[in-house]
Amino acid sequence: MTPEDAAELAALHGRCFTKPRPWSATEIASLARSPGAFILGDASAFLLGRAIAGEAELLTLAVDPALRRQGRAGALLSGFETEALLRGADTAFLEVSDLNAAARALYGANGWSEAGRRARYYSTPDGAQVDAVVLTKPLSLRPAGG
Repeated sequence: MTPEDAAELAALHGRCFTKPRPWSATEIASLARSPGAFILGDASAFLLGRAIAGEAELLTLAVDPALRRQGRAGALLSGFETEALLRGADTAFLEVSDLNAAARALYGANGWSEAGRRARYYSTPDGAQVDAVVLTKPLSLRPAGG
């Protein structure tokens, strides 16, 4: 990942997140270099995940606000599952802000279910504390034609 790539993804992340705060280009580049990490998408919609030791974690998913509700997030989730399976994962998890109803609906519609909560995990810009909802999904190869 080039510094320019990281800057583009960070700019998109900044347009998508305030609660919790958006990630910097340095943070995105560092995570992208971590063991098992992978990025899907581009500067209009991207996903950063990793798969290690049979588990996959969806670290972030961002879709340009002007391009939402066009199936991009669902396509990225499908790509995440495929990539995670190719990397040997059989289960996936993520954390999402309890306040992010749109993301929680997206994940629920794609087979993710609540596994727990991390109380007061995120801080909002005004200093409030928000729970992280931990979601999980078993991964499996879909049967051909199904």
